[in-house]
Amino acid sequence: MDDLRGAGLNFVFDPASGALYGEVKPRNDSAPIDEAWLRQHFADLGYATFRFVPSGILQLLSHYNSGMAVSGLKVAAAIDASFVVTISPDQLEATLTIQPPEGGAPVRKDAVLADIVAKGVQFGLQHEAIADAVARCSADRLTIARGMNAVDGVNGRLESLIPNHRSRAPKVDVAGHTDYRDLGEIRTVHAGDYLMRRHRPTPGTQGMTVRGEAILPKPGKETPFAPNLKGVEIAADDPDLLLAAVSGQPVEVKNGMIVEPTYSLVDVDMTTGNIEFDGSVIVKGDIKAGMRIKATGDIAIGGMAEPSILEAGGDISIKGGAIGTLGKSEGGDCHIRCGGSFSASYVQQVKIDAGDSVFVDDMAMQSHITAANHVKVGHRKRGHITGGHIQATLSVSAKVIGSTSRTTTRIEVGVDPSTHKILLAVAQRRNLAENKMLEASKRLAFATKNPGKVRPEMIEQENAHYEQFSQEIVELRAFEEQLSKRIELSLDAHVVAEQQIFEGVEVVLGKRAYRVRGENGPSIVGLKADRLTLSPYRRESH
Repeated sequence: MDDLRGAGLNFVFDPASGALYGEVKPRNDSAPIDEAWLRQHFADLGYATFRFVPSGILQLLSHYNSGMAVSGLKVAAAIDASFVVTISPDQLEATLTIQPPEGGAPVRKDAVLADIVAKGVQFGLQHEAIADAVARCSADRLTIARGMNAVDGVNGRLESLIPNHRSRAPKVDVAGHTDYRDLGEIRTVHAGDYLMRRHRPTPGTQGMTVRGEAILPKPGKETPFAPNLKGVEIAADDPDLLLAAVSGQPVEVKNGMIVEPTYSLVDVDMTTGNIEFDGSVIVKGDIKAGMRIKATGDIAIGGMAEPSILEAGGDISIKGGAIGTLGKSEGGDCHIRCGGSFSASYVQQVKIDAGDSVFVDDMAMQSHITAANHVKVGHRKRGHITGGHIQATLSVSAKVIGSTSRTTTRIEVGVDPSTHKILLAVAQRRNLAENKMLEASKRLAFATKNPGKVRPEMIEQENAHYEQFSQEIVELRAFEEQLSKRIELSLDAHVVAEQQIFEGVEVVLGKRAYRVRGENGPSIVGLKADRLTLSPYRRESH
Protein backbone atom coordinates (compact mmCIF):
# COMPACT_ATOMS: atom_id res chain seq x y z
CA MET A 1 0.00 0.00 0.00
CA ASP A 2 2.89 2.38 0.83
CA ASP A 3 4.15 2.07 -2.73
CA LEU A 4 0.91 3.65 -3.94
CA ARG A 5 1.13 6.68 -1.62
CA GLY A 6 1.50 9.81 -3.72
CA ALA A 7 0.20 8.14 -6.87
CA GLY A 8 -1.27 10.82 -9.13
CA LEU A 9 0.48 13.63 -7.19
CA ASN A 10 2.85 15.94 -9.12
CA PHE A 11 4.74 19.21 -8.45
CA VAL A 12 5.92 21.92 -10.83
CA PHE A 13 8.46 24.63 -9.92
CA ASP A 14 8.20 28.00 -11.68
CA PRO A 15 11.68 29.64 -11.64
CA ALA A 16 10.26 33.02 -12.70
CA SER A 17 7.99 33.39 -9.66
CA GLY A 18 9.89 31.02 -7.37
CA ALA A 19 6.63 29.21 -6.62
CA LEU A 20 6.07 25.46 -6.28
CA TYR A 21 2.70 24.31 -7.58
CA GLY A 22 0.97 21.01 -6.89
CA GLU A 23 -1.54 19.04 -8.95
CA VAL A 24 -3.68 15.99 -8.24
CA LYS A 25 -4.79 13.48 -10.86
CA PRO A 26 -6.92 11.00 -8.93
CA ARG A 27 -6.23 7.30 -9.20
CA ASN A 28 -8.37 4.57 -7.75
CA ASP A 29 -5.38 2.65 -6.41
CA SER A 30 -3.74 5.62 -4.55
CA ALA A 31 -3.21 5.40 -0.79
CA PRO A 32 -4.00 8.32 1.64
CA ILE A 33 -1.23 10.70 2.66
CA ASP A 34 -0.73 13.08 5.61
CA GLU A 35 1.31 16.25 6.17
CA ALA A 36 4.33 14.41 7.62
CA TRP A 37 4.55 12.21 4.54
CA LEU A 38 4.11 15.24 2.28
CA ARG A 39 6.91 17.20 3.94
CA GLN A 40 9.26 14.22 3.66
CA HIS A 41 8.28 13.92 0.02
CA PHE A 42 9.20 17.61 -0.50
CA ALA A 43 12.59 16.89 1.07
CA ASP A 44 13.13 13.92 -1.24
CA LEU A 45 12.36 16.19 -4.18
CA GLY A 46 14.82 18.85 -2.94
CA TYR A 47 12.26 21.39 -1.69
CA ALA A 48 12.82 20.99 2.10
CA THR A 49 14.18 24.54 2.52
CA PHE A 50 11.26 26.18 0.69
CA ARG A 51 8.75 28.27 2.64
CA PHE A 52 5.54 26.25 2.72
CA VAL A 53 2.11 27.75 2.19
CA PRO A 54 -0.05 26.16 4.95
CA SER A 55 -3.36 26.81 3.21
CA GLY A 56 -2.03 25.28 -0.01
CA ILE A 57 -0.78 22.21 1.86
CA LEU A 58 -4.17 21.67 3.51
CA GLN A 59 -6.03 22.00 0.22
CA LEU A 60 -3.63 19.62 -1.51
CA LEU A 61 -4.11 16.96 1.19
CA SER A 62 -7.87 17.43 1.13
CA HIS A 63 -8.12 17.08 -2.64
CA TYR A 64 -5.76 14.13 -2.81
CA ASN A 65 -7.35 12.10 0.00
CA SER A 66 -10.88 12.77 -1.27
CA GLY A 67 -9.92 11.88 -4.87
CA MET A 68 -10.60 15.33 -6.29
CA ALA A 69 -8.53 16.71 -9.13
CA VAL A 70 -6.78 20.04 -8.76
CA SER A 71 -3.95 21.87 -10.48
CA GLY A 72 -1.96 25.11 -10.08
CA LEU A 73 -2.21 24.96 -6.29
CA LYS A 74 0.63 27.00 -4.69
CA VAL A 75 2.10 24.90 -1.86
CA ALA A 76 5.57 26.43 -1.35
CA ALA A 77 7.89 29.18 -2.53
CA ALA A 78 11.60 29.78 -2.84
CA ILE A 79 12.39 32.94 -0.79
CA ASP A 80 15.63 34.82 -1.35
CA ALA A 81 17.69 36.06 1.63
CA SER A 82 17.01 39.65 2.72
CA PHE A 83 18.90 42.16 4.79
CA VAL A 84 18.50 45.58 6.41
CA VAL A 85 21.12 48.09 7.52
CA THR A 86 20.00 50.26 10.46
CA ILE A 87 21.65 53.36 11.91
CA SER A 88 21.03 54.18 15.57
CA PRO A 89 19.30 57.49 16.46
CA ASP A 90 22.57 58.89 17.84
CA GLN A 91 24.32 57.77 14.63
CA LEU A 92 27.06 56.09 16.64
CA GLU A 93 26.28 52.56 15.48
CA ALA A 94 25.21 50.77 12.30
CA THR A 95 23.81 47.26 12.50
CA LEU A 96 23.11 44.53 9.95
CA THR A 97 20.28 42.01 10.08
CA ILE A 98 20.23 39.18 7.51
CA GLN A 99 17.22 36.93 7.05
CA PRO A 100 18.54 33.58 5.68
CA PRO A 101 17.09 32.28 2.37
CA GLU A 102 14.31 29.71 2.27
CA GLY A 103 15.12 27.85 -0.88
CA GLY A 104 16.12 31.07 -2.65
CA ALA A 105 19.34 32.95 -3.36
CA PRO A 106 21.74 33.96 -0.58
CA VAL A 107 22.52 37.59 0.17
CA ARG A 108 25.27 39.17 -1.95
CA LYS A 109 28.13 41.06 -0.34
CA ASP A 110 28.12 43.71 -3.06
CA ALA A 111 24.44 44.41 -2.37
CA VAL A 112 25.11 44.81 1.36
CA LEU A 113 28.07 47.14 0.72
CA ALA A 114 26.04 49.16 -1.77
CA ASP A 115 23.29 49.71 0.80
CA ILE A 116 25.85 50.68 3.45
CA VAL A 117 27.27 53.29 1.07
CA ALA A 118 23.79 54.49 0.13
CA LYS A 119 23.01 55.10 3.81
CA GLY A 120 26.19 57.16 4.13
CA VAL A 121 28.01 54.84 6.53
CA GLN A 122 31.73 55.42 6.12
CA PHE A 123 33.36 55.63 9.56
CA GLY A 124 34.25 52.72 11.82
CA LEU A 125 33.28 50.00 9.36
CA GLN A 126 33.99 46.45 10.55
CA HIS A 127 34.70 44.69 7.26
CA GLU A 128 35.50 41.29 8.75
CA ALA A 129 32.17 41.21 10.60
CA ILE A 130 30.32 42.11 7.38
CA ALA A 131 32.13 39.40 5.37
CA ASP A 132 31.50 36.76 8.04
CA ALA A 133 27.79 37.60 8.27
CA VAL A 134 27.40 37.44 4.48
CA ALA A 135 29.24 34.12 4.36
CA ARG A 136 26.93 32.69 7.06
CA CYS A 137 23.96 34.44 5.46
CA SER A 138 22.69 35.21 8.92
CA ALA A 139 22.91 38.17 11.33
CA ASP A 140 20.76 39.63 14.08
CA ARG A 141 21.42 43.33 14.65
CA LEU A 142 25.13 42.74 14.19
CA THR A 143 27.26 45.85 14.71
CA ILE A 144 29.03 46.57 11.43
CA ALA A 145 30.16 50.13 12.10
CA ARG A 146 30.80 52.00 15.32
CA GLY A 147 31.24 55.74 15.69
CA MET A 148 33.24 57.52 18.33
CA ASN A 149 31.45 59.65 20.88
CA ALA A 150 32.88 62.97 21.85
CA VAL A 151 34.66 63.18 25.20
CA ASP A 152 33.72 66.35 27.01
CA GLY A 153 36.47 68.50 28.38
CA VAL A 154 37.45 68.49 32.04
CA ASN A 155 36.60 71.60 34.02
CA GLY A 156 39.44 73.69 35.29
CA ARG A 157 40.40 73.26 38.94
CA LEU A 158 42.42 74.92 41.63
CA GLU A 159 45.13 72.98 43.46
CA SER A 160 46.38 74.08 46.84
CA LEU A 161 50.17 74.07 47.12
CA ILE A 162 50.10 74.56 50.89
CA PRO A 163 50.04 71.35 52.95
CA ASN A 164 47.83 71.42 56.03
CA HIS A 165 46.33 74.77 55.14
CA ARG A 166 43.21 75.93 56.88
CA SER A 167 39.90 76.21 55.12
CA ARG A 168 36.74 78.14 55.78
CA ALA A 169 34.80 75.05 54.68
CA PRO A 170 33.32 72.82 57.44
CA LYS A 171 35.85 70.38 58.80
CA VAL A 172 33.36 67.75 59.95
CA ASP A 173 31.21 65.90 57.46
CA VAL A 174 27.44 66.01 57.78
CA ALA A 175 27.32 62.38 58.94
CA GLY A 176 29.55 63.25 61.91
CA HIS A 177 32.45 60.99 60.98
CA THR A 178 35.61 62.70 62.14
CA ASP A 179 38.69 62.27 64.27
CA TYR A 180 39.41 64.62 67.12
CA ARG A 181 41.68 67.38 65.91
CA ASP A 182 44.97 67.93 67.71
CA LEU A 183 45.49 71.53 68.70
CA GLY A 184 48.39 73.06 66.81
CA GLU A 185 50.04 76.28 65.76
CA ILE A 186 48.70 78.35 62.87
CA ARG A 187 50.70 77.76 59.71
CA THR A 188 52.21 80.89 58.19
CA VAL A 189 53.62 81.80 54.78
CA HIS A 190 55.82 84.61 53.56
CA ALA A 191 55.67 86.93 50.56
CA GLY A 192 56.55 85.05 47.38
CA ASP A 193 55.53 81.60 48.67
CA TYR A 194 53.52 79.45 46.26
CA LEU A 195 49.89 79.14 47.38
CA MET A 196 47.71 77.72 44.62
CA ARG A 197 47.92 76.57 41.03
CA ARG A 198 45.11 76.90 38.50
CA HIS A 199 44.75 74.01 36.08
CA ARG A 200 43.14 75.06 32.83
CA PRO A 201 40.11 73.18 31.43
CA THR A 202 40.61 70.77 28.57
CA PRO A 203 38.78 71.25 25.25
CA GLY A 204 37.67 67.62 25.05
CA THR A 205 38.03 65.15 22.20
CA GLN A 206 35.98 65.37 19.01
CA GLY A 207 33.81 62.39 18.15
CA MET A 208 32.59 61.03 14.82
CA THR A 209 29.30 59.48 13.68
CA VAL A 210 29.25 56.41 11.45
CA ARG A 211 28.33 58.80 8.64
CA GLY A 212 31.61 60.64 9.17
CA GLU A 213 30.04 63.73 10.75
CA ALA A 214 31.97 65.39 13.56
CA ILE A 215 30.53 65.39 17.11
CA LEU A 216 31.77 68.42 18.94
CA PRO A 217 32.69 67.96 22.62
CA LYS A 218 31.55 70.23 25.40
CA PRO A 219 34.66 72.10 26.51
CA GLY A 220 35.48 72.25 30.20
CA LYS A 221 34.61 75.38 32.12
CA GLU A 222 37.19 77.80 33.36
CA THR A 223 37.72 78.02 37.11
CA PRO A 224 39.12 81.50 37.55
CA PHE A 225 40.69 82.86 40.68
CA ALA A 226 38.16 84.90 42.63
CA PRO A 227 38.63 88.66 42.34
CA ASN A 228 39.93 90.80 45.20
CA LEU A 229 41.70 88.02 47.09
CA LYS A 230 43.48 89.63 50.02
CA GLY A 231 47.18 89.20 50.66
CA VAL A 232 47.95 87.38 47.40
CA GLU A 233 49.05 88.14 43.85
CA ILE A 234 49.34 86.41 40.48
CA ALA A 235 52.89 85.45 39.53
CA ALA A 236 54.31 87.86 36.94
CA ASP A 237 55.55 85.04 34.70
CA ASP A 238 52.71 82.58 35.29
CA PRO A 239 49.03 83.67 35.21
CA ASP A 240 48.00 80.34 36.73
CA LEU A 241 50.12 80.62 39.88
CA LEU A 242 48.92 82.37 43.03
CA LEU A 243 51.61 83.74 45.35
CA ALA A 244 51.57 85.19 48.84
CA ALA A 245 51.97 88.96 48.73
CA VAL A 246 52.40 89.33 52.49
CA SER A 247 53.39 87.18 55.43
CA GLY A 248 50.51 85.63 57.31
CA GLN A 249 48.16 82.67 57.54
CA PRO A 250 46.99 81.00 54.29
CA VAL A 251 43.26 80.31 54.30
CA GLU A 252 41.45 78.59 51.42
CA VAL A 253 38.27 80.34 50.32
CA LYS A 254 35.94 79.85 47.39
CA ASN A 255 37.94 79.94 44.12
CA GLY A 256 41.19 80.89 45.73
CA MET A 257 43.22 81.48 48.82
CA ILE A 258 43.84 84.52 50.96
CA VAL A 259 46.67 85.36 53.31
CA GLU A 260 45.49 86.80 56.57
CA PRO A 261 48.08 88.78 58.45
CA THR A 262 48.92 87.29 61.85
CA TYR A 263 49.33 89.31 65.00
CA SER A 264 51.39 87.57 67.63
CA LEU A 265 51.55 88.40 71.34
CA VAL A 266 52.87 86.78 74.49
CA ASP A 267 49.81 87.58 76.65
CA VAL A 268 46.74 89.78 76.34
CA ASP A 269 46.33 91.92 79.45
CA MET A 270 46.05 95.53 80.55
CA THR A 271 49.45 96.32 79.04
CA THR A 272 48.39 95.26 75.53
CA GLY A 273 44.79 96.38 75.76
CA ASN A 274 41.96 94.79 73.79
CA ILE A 275 42.89 93.40 70.38
CA GLU A 276 40.90 94.00 67.20
CA PHE A 277 42.72 92.73 64.12
CA ASP A 278 41.89 92.13 60.45
CA GLY A 279 43.58 88.75 60.25
CA SER A 280 44.57 86.00 62.68
CA VAL A 281 45.79 86.45 66.23
CA ILE A 282 48.30 84.19 67.98
CA VAL A 283 48.64 84.47 71.76
CA LYS A 284 51.49 82.36 73.09
CA GLY A 285 50.38 82.72 76.70
CA ASP A 286 47.11 83.62 78.42
CA ILE A 287 44.14 85.93 77.99
CA LYS A 288 43.69 87.78 81.25
CA ALA A 289 40.32 88.52 82.83
CA GLY A 290 38.26 91.30 81.30
CA MET A 291 40.12 91.43 77.98
CA ARG A 292 38.68 91.12 74.48
CA ILE A 293 40.05 89.82 71.15
CA LYS A 294 38.21 90.30 67.88
CA ALA A 295 39.78 88.86 64.69
CA THR A 296 38.49 88.30 61.15
CA GLY A 297 40.65 85.17 60.88
CA ASP A 298 41.55 82.59 63.56
CA ILE A 299 42.48 82.99 67.20
CA ALA A 300 45.06 80.58 68.64
CA ILE A 301 45.83 80.71 72.37
CA GLY A 302 48.75 78.75 73.76
CA GLY A 303 47.71 79.08 77.41
CA MET A 304 44.30 79.63 78.97
CA ALA A 305 41.52 82.18 78.70
CA GLU A 306 40.25 83.81 81.88
CA PRO A 307 36.81 85.52 81.74
CA SER A 308 37.09 87.40 78.45
CA ILE A 309 35.41 87.90 75.08
CA LEU A 310 36.78 86.15 72.00
CA GLU A 311 35.33 86.66 68.51
CA ALA A 312 36.79 85.11 65.34
CA GLY A 313 35.65 84.79 61.73
CA GLY A 314 37.50 81.46 61.54
CA ASP A 315 38.48 78.95 64.26
CA ILE A 316 39.34 79.50 67.91
CA SER A 317 41.72 77.07 69.60
CA ILE A 318 42.84 77.18 73.25
CA LYS A 319 45.53 74.73 74.33
CA GLY A 320 44.61 75.27 77.95
CA GLY A 321 41.10 75.94 79.13
CA ALA A 322 38.53 78.71 79.27
CA ILE A 323 36.94 79.82 82.56
CA GLY A 324 34.04 82.18 83.23
CA THR A 325 31.17 82.65 85.66
CA LEU A 326 28.22 82.99 83.26
CA GLY A 327 26.92 86.20 84.77
CA LYS A 328 27.38 85.33 88.44
CA SER A 329 29.68 88.29 88.92
CA GLU A 330 30.15 91.50 87.00
CA GLY A 331 32.93 91.23 84.43
CA GLY A 332 33.25 87.50 85.00
CA ASP A 333 31.60 86.25 81.83
CA CYS A 334 33.61 84.38 79.21
CA HIS A 335 31.92 84.66 75.81
CA ILE A 336 33.40 82.89 72.78
CA ARG A 337 32.04 83.20 69.26
CA CYS A 338 33.61 81.82 66.04
CA GLY A 339 32.56 81.24 62.46
CA GLY A 340 34.45 77.93 62.31
CA SER A 341 35.22 75.38 65.04
CA PHE A 342 36.19 75.83 68.67
CA SER A 343 38.60 73.55 70.50
CA ALA A 344 40.03 73.59 74.02
CA SER A 345 41.29 71.31 76.75
CA TYR A 346 38.45 72.24 79.12
CA VAL A 347 35.70 74.86 79.57
CA GLN A 348 33.97 75.93 82.75
CA GLN A 349 30.99 78.32 82.95
CA VAL A 350 31.71 79.58 79.43
CA LYS A 351 29.31 80.61 76.67
CA ILE A 352 30.40 79.28 73.26
CA ASP A 353 28.77 79.82 69.85
CA ALA A 354 30.49 77.98 66.96
CA GLY A 355 29.56 78.14 63.28
CA ASP A 356 30.86 74.60 62.82
CA SER A 357 31.68 72.25 65.72
CA VAL A 358 33.00 72.30 69.28
CA PHE A 359 35.74 69.96 70.56
CA VAL A 360 36.67 69.77 74.25
CA ASP A 361 39.15 67.18 75.44
CA ASP A 362 38.62 67.04 79.20
CA MET A 363 35.64 68.73 80.85
CA ALA A 364 32.69 70.91 79.83
CA MET A 365 31.23 72.14 83.13
CA GLN A 366 28.16 74.35 83.55
CA SER A 367 28.69 75.88 80.11
CA HIS A 368 26.31 77.07 77.41
CA ILE A 369 27.58 75.60 74.12
CA THR A 370 25.95 76.02 70.71
CA ALA A 371 27.38 74.40 67.54
CA ALA A 372 26.02 74.30 63.98
CA ASN A 373 27.16 70.69 63.55
CA HIS A 374 28.62 68.66 66.43
CA VAL A 375 29.76 68.92 70.04
CA LYS A 376 32.34 66.32 71.06
CA VAL A 377 33.80 66.13 74.56
CA GLY A 378 36.59 63.67 75.28
CA HIS A 379 39.57 62.34 73.43
CA ARG A 380 42.68 61.60 75.42
CA LYS A 381 41.27 62.89 78.70
CA ARG A 382 38.15 62.35 80.81
CA GLY A 383 35.50 63.70 78.45
CA HIS A 384 32.79 64.81 80.91
CA ILE A 385 29.77 67.02 80.25
CA THR A 386 28.43 68.19 83.59
CA GLY A 387 25.57 70.67 83.85
CA GLY A 388 24.89 73.54 81.49
CA HIS A 389 23.07 73.75 78.17
CA ILE A 390 24.50 72.05 75.08
CA GLN A 391 22.95 72.57 71.65
CA ALA A 392 24.07 71.04 68.30
CA THR A 393 22.34 70.31 65.03
CA LEU A 394 23.66 66.80 64.39
CA SER A 395 25.21 65.23 67.48
CA VAL A 396 26.46 65.65 71.02
CA SER A 397 28.89 63.05 72.33
CA ALA A 398 31.01 62.60 75.44
CA LYS A 399 32.43 59.80 77.53
CA VAL A 400 30.30 60.75 80.53
CA ILE A 401 27.19 62.98 80.55
CA GLY A 402 25.78 64.26 83.85
CA SER A 403 26.96 63.27 87.31
CA THR A 404 26.09 61.12 90.31
CA SER A 405 24.71 64.25 92.02
CA ARG A 406 22.02 64.47 89.28
CA THR A 407 23.26 67.81 88.03
CA THR A 408 20.74 69.36 85.62
CA THR A 409 22.19 69.03 82.12
CA ARG A 410 20.09 70.04 79.12
CA ILE A 411 21.08 68.87 75.64
CA GLU A 412 19.27 69.94 72.46
CA VAL A 413 19.87 68.40 69.03
CA GLY A 414 18.27 68.95 65.61
CA VAL A 415 17.91 71.92 63.31
CA ASP A 416 16.74 75.31 64.40
CA PRO A 417 13.14 75.93 63.18
CA SER A 418 14.44 78.94 61.25
CA THR A 419 16.22 76.53 58.88
CA HIS A 420 12.89 75.65 57.23
CA LYS A 421 12.15 79.34 56.69
CA ILE A 422 15.59 79.84 55.15
CA LEU A 423 15.02 76.89 52.80
CA LEU A 424 11.72 78.38 51.62
CA ALA A 425 13.34 81.78 51.04
CA VAL A 426 16.17 80.19 49.03
CA ALA A 427 13.67 78.29 46.86
CA GLN A 428 11.80 81.53 46.15
CA ARG A 429 15.03 83.28 45.17
CA ARG A 430 15.92 80.40 42.84
CA ASN A 431 12.48 80.50 41.16
CA LEU A 432 12.90 84.23 40.57
CA ALA A 433 16.37 83.72 39.05
CA GLU A 434 15.07 80.92 36.81
CA ASN A 435 12.28 83.15 35.51
CA LYS A 436 14.77 85.95 34.77
CA MET A 437 17.10 83.52 32.99
CA LEU A 438 14.18 82.25 30.89
CA GLU A 439 13.32 85.82 29.87
CA ALA A 440 16.95 86.48 28.92
CA SER A 441 17.07 83.27 26.85
CA LYS A 442 13.93 84.35 24.96
CA ARG A 443 15.48 87.70 24.12
CA LEU A 444 18.68 85.98 22.95
CA ALA A 445 16.67 83.57 20.80
CA PHE A 446 14.87 86.53 19.20
CA ALA A 447 18.22 88.18 18.45
CA THR A 448 19.49 84.97 16.86
CA LYS A 449 16.42 84.60 14.62
CA ASN A 450 16.38 88.28 13.71
CA PRO A 451 19.96 89.33 12.99
CA GLY A 452 20.48 93.06 12.82
CA LYS A 453 17.36 93.95 14.82
CA VAL A 454 19.13 93.93 18.19
CA ARG A 455 22.19 96.03 18.89
CA PRO A 456 25.40 94.04 19.62
CA GLU A 457 25.85 95.71 23.02
CA MET A 458 22.33 94.60 24.00
CA ILE A 459 23.13 91.01 23.00
CA GLU A 460 26.34 91.16 25.03
CA GLN A 461 24.41 92.51 28.00
CA GLU A 462 21.78 89.76 27.76
CA ASN A 463 24.51 87.11 27.54
CA ALA A 464 26.06 88.53 30.71
CA HIS A 465 22.67 88.47 32.45
CA TYR A 466 22.08 84.88 31.33
CA GLU A 467 25.44 83.74 32.72
CA GLN A 468 24.84 85.65 35.94
CA PHE A 469 21.42 84.06 36.53
CA SER A 470 22.76 80.63 35.55
CA GLN A 471 25.57 80.85 38.12
CA GLU A 472 23.17 82.16 40.77
CA ILE A 473 20.80 79.23 40.15
CA VAL A 474 23.63 76.71 40.48
CA GLU A 475 24.70 78.23 43.79
CA LEU A 476 21.15 78.45 45.15
CA ARG A 477 20.41 74.84 44.19
CA ALA A 478 23.57 73.71 45.97
CA PHE A 479 22.52 75.68 49.06
CA GLU A 480 19.00 74.19 48.88
CA GLU A 481 20.46 70.70 48.68
CA GLN A 482 22.73 71.43 51.64
CA LEU A 483 19.83 72.72 53.76
CA SER A 484 17.56 69.83 52.75
CA LYS A 485 20.26 67.33 53.63
CA ARG A 486 20.80 69.05 56.97
CA ILE A 487 17.08 68.89 57.76
CA GLU A 488 16.98 65.23 56.74
CA LEU A 489 20.06 64.37 58.79
CA SER A 490 18.70 66.23 61.80
CA LEU A 491 16.09 63.49 62.14
CA ASP A 492 19.05 61.22 62.87
CA ALA A 493 20.49 63.66 65.42
CA HIS A 494 21.57 61.88 68.58
CA VAL A 495 23.32 62.10 71.93
CA VAL A 496 26.02 59.56 72.80
CA ALA A 497 27.46 58.75 76.21
CA GLU A 498 30.33 56.37 75.53
CA GLN A 499 30.69 55.28 79.16
CA GLN A 500 27.90 56.64 81.41
CA ILE A 501 24.85 58.90 81.45
CA PHE A 502 23.13 59.94 84.67
CA GLU A 503 19.74 61.04 85.90
CA GLY A 504 19.34 64.78 85.63
CA VAL A 505 20.16 64.80 81.91
CA GLU A 506 17.37 65.96 79.59
CA VAL A 507 17.60 65.46 75.81
CA VAL A 508 15.40 67.58 73.52
CA LEU A 509 14.77 67.20 69.77
CA GLY A 510 12.18 69.66 68.48
CA LYS A 511 9.05 69.21 70.60
CA ARG A 512 10.20 65.84 71.91
CA ALA A 513 12.02 65.45 75.22
CA TYR A 514 13.60 62.56 77.11
CA ARG A 515 14.62 62.64 80.78
CA VAL A 516 17.22 60.10 81.80
CA ARG A 517 16.30 57.96 84.77
CA GLY A 518 18.86 56.34 87.02
CA GLU A 519 22.46 55.59 86.09
CA ASN A 520 23.10 54.03 82.68
CA GLY A 521 26.14 52.57 80.97
CA PRO A 522 27.16 53.31 77.36
CA SER A 523 24.01 54.82 75.83
CA ILE A 524 22.63 56.60 72.80
CA VAL A 525 19.52 58.77 72.81
CA GLY A 526 17.87 59.20 69.43
CA LEU A 527 14.61 59.20 67.52
CA LYS A 528 12.81 55.87 67.13
CA ALA A 529 9.19 55.54 66.00
CA ASP A 530 8.79 59.31 66.42
CA ARG A 531 9.90 59.13 70.06
CA LEU A 532 13.19 59.84 71.80
CA THR A 533 14.48 56.66 73.38
CA LEU A 534 17.60 55.56 75.21
CA SER A 535 19.37 52.46 73.89
CA PRO A 536 22.66 50.68 74.65
CA TYR A 537 25.55 52.19 72.70
CA ARG A 538 28.07 50.09 70.82
CA ARG A 539 30.89 52.05 69.21
CA GLU A 540 31.28 49.68 66.26
CA SER A 541 27.59 49.99 65.33
CA HIS A 542 27.53 53.76 65.11
